[in-house]
Amino acid sequence: MSRGGSSAGFDRSITIFSPEGRLYQVEYAFKAINQSGLTSIGVRGKDSACVITQRKIPDKLVDADTVTHLYRVTKNSGCVMTGMVADSDMQVQRARYEAAEYKYQYGYDMPPDMISKRLADIGQSYTQIAHMRPLGCCMILIGWDQEKGAQLYRVDPAGFFCGFRACSAGAKQTESNNYLEKKIKKNSMMNETDVIQTAIAALSHVLATDFKPSEIEIGVVSEKSPAFRKLTEAEIDEHLNALAERD
Repeated sequence: MSRGGSSAGFDRSITIFSPEGRLYQVEYAFKAINQSGLTSIGVRGKDSACVITQRKIPDKLVDADTVTHLYRVTKNSGCVMTGMVADSDMQVQRARYEAAEYKYQYGYDMPPDMISKRLADIGQSYTQIAHMRPLGCCMILIGWDQEKGAQLYRVDPAGFFCGFRACSAGAKQTESNNYLEKKIKKNSMMNETDVIQTAIAALSHVLATDFKPSEIEIGVVSEKSPAFRKLTEAEIDEHLNALAERD
């Protein structure tokens, strides 16, 4: 892809800065996240954390049970991936490999912050190696840490990671963050039910639609049940009904 003006040619290589100090290929990786058209949200409360994303079946011939954007990494941690599906699968596979190596070496599960840091380090290395390319996906990771409790991290293609009380990724990221800032400011110490319903309300608000249980996926960890698990359609339906009655 060619460009006019002073930036011409600088988007052809990952490792070359433009005169403005930008890495265009890394910026394009962020744009690739939005190409899926999906939006994902993560919310953390006082004793739990959850991730939510849309569930779109790309073709009527596809087996719906095989389509998911939620992945378990360790027993007590899991993530939602947004962006290019093949890149997402590769990053999850690497996360599981790193977590397995860590457990073999140290004898206990890799904490969520260490998983995020390791994946961010690997992602950053892709931005300065000529024969590699940044991954066109974003990971929102939740987990239960025995010392720190519920954790929520976001890892982006540039190799940046950070802990959040709430965050989002995808096509409606800006709108989601604006909504979450207002909600979290009012109630930062939410229980598990509030966390899940806040995430659903945020996604429903930014997409301006009411969901059916089969149209969203929700993953949860909590003090009561530290293991990462996906909510069933029946459980999602209960939360949707509770939100509808509240509104």
